[in-house]
Amino acid sequence: MLDSPSADRSGGRHRKSRTMTPVLRRAAVIAVTTPVAGTILFGTSAFAAGTTTPKTAAATLDPAEQKIADNLNTRVQDTRLGSTLSGVVIDAASDKVVWGHDATTALMPASNTKLATSTAALTILGPDHRFTTKAVYGDGTVTLVGGGDRTLTSADLEAMAETVVAGLKNAGLTSVKVKVDDSLFPAPTLATGWNDGYYPDSVAPVRALVVDGHHVTDTSLDAGQTFARLLTAQGVTVPGSVTRGTAGTGTVPVAEHQSAALSTVVEHMLKVSDNDIAETLLRQTALAAGRAATFEDGVAVVRQVLTQYGVSLANFEIHDGSGLSRSNRIPAQTIADILDLADDPANGPTLKYIVDGLPVAGEAGSTLGPEWGRFDTADSQCAVGKVSAKTGTLTGAIALSGLTKAEDGAWKIFSFIENNSTADPAATKDALDGLAATVNGCWA
Repeated sequence: MLDSPSADRSGGRHRKSRTMTPVLRRAAVIAVTTPVAGTILFGTSAFAAGTTTPKTAAATLDPAEQKIADNLNTRVQDTRLGSTLSGVVIDAASDKVVWGHDATTALMPASNTKLATSTAALTILGPDHRFTTKAVYGDGTVTLVGGGDRTLTSADLEAMAETVVAGLKNAGLTSVKVKVDDSLFPAPTLATGWNDGYYPDSVAPVRALVVDGHHVTDTSLDAGQTFARLLTAQGVTVPGSVTRGTAGTGTVPVAEHQSAALSTVVEHMLKVSDNDIAETLLRQTALAAGRAATFEDGVAVVRQVLTQYGVSLANFEIHDGSGLSRSNRIPAQTIADILDLADDPANGPTLKYIVDGLPVAGEAGSTLGPEWGRFDTADSQCAVGKVSAKTGTLTGAIALSGLTKAEDGAWKIFSFIENNSTADPAATKDALDGLAATVNGCWA
């Protein structure tokens, strides 16, 4: 049976806490479940500063750890990795640094950025938070109100349409106009480090209303048109075209749909590295913290949360939630620290979903699945089912950061970020998979 990373990682270990003190944690939970702009959440008493001692590579390594370090020192010289790599391996229980290579050098992290976004979203919104899409009626118009649910499906809209139609027919109405209200988020803009070529293939313009994850320029009108068709199919006439506008104060709620819990959304987002969900979560996190739903304010909240957990943000720079920005820079050490937070049992009620959402080597349907050619070489196949890690891929940037149980039976957290390799990207990914197999110890 494979040693799955989804198994219990705590193993009764005693860990230094990287979380809030109990009293302060309770205060923060109040702020998270009932966010109020400018109050408890970002007061000085909302979070306790991190209490861990600084990580150091000076600690004595056991024989298995020394073997990891020696092998990594050799294998990072692989020409497929180029000359620009930031990497680190730490023991999850003790925070002891097992190996490091330019660990504090900030590089373009690609989708490893999503780990920071997830940490802030789960902390501020809470893992049980759900996003609500509403339909309201007034003055002969049904308005579909976007609640920032990037997982909304046409089946969800169909169920809402059924409820709306039943209400209309009870009121003797057979014809309504349809409008969309996506005012929860401001008009879409490009993040620093994005270019027009990202739209709509890599990411859709970030709006508060979308159906079936469609990558179109105006996801809100697209969703409204889908909703109008569903109303028509159920016998209600929808004259004219779907328009955009704000729902009036005198409208009456007639249907709603709630998303799955945020914990589930985060797990899915990490598993498939969904850029659109990540950018939506960045905006929802900003709103819950009492700020504007923009890249800038979302990033500010991410920085605030990480700082208040005690994560050093030296050399940390991000401009979006997905990692598409080519201006993002994060050291491997910081990524490892974020994973250390998520893996800490003290943070389990809030952050464990990050670890649960990490793709597992060889897991079909994830970014580490066989369809992506991962962990399929002679060096790395042995780690299938034994490594869970977040991938990251941009032109000129490939990252792999996660956890594995090493040969000594202890869980190790690792982060490898490579930039500017001239090798074929598939070959570079194979080399990174080999580094993860090295940490596991199966590639000896």
